Amino acid sequence: MLSRPQDFTALQAGTVRSHPLLSARFLRTDLETTRFGLATGRKLGGAVVRNRVRRRLREGLRAMAPSFKPGWDVLIIARPAIVEADHRTVVETLRRLLQRAGVVGGQASS
Repeated sequence: MLSRPQDFTALQAGTVRSHPLLSARFLRTDLETTRFGLATGRKLGGAVVRNRVRRRLREGLRAMAPSFKPGWDVLIIARPAIVEADHRTVVETLRRLLQRAGVVGGQASS
């Protein structure tokens, strides 16, 4: 996971892909792993709601982990519509965004 402020700042130079549920920033790195950061702002709701959204996103990423290509930093930004979306829709949207950016190689198991 991305944790240092410098990592998040570096993503400003990356490319952006958007969807009504999620927005994502991608930056190519020289690392052997793919790192993720999650942003859930207060517009989503209270702490319980934001934590639930983060758990759902992490679970979706965990399911796709075997198909990640190395060398990416990704920031996933949750939008307010994600709160009402079901888990399957969230995971499918996340998969599509990652495939469009080239982070996910093949089909991941669900």
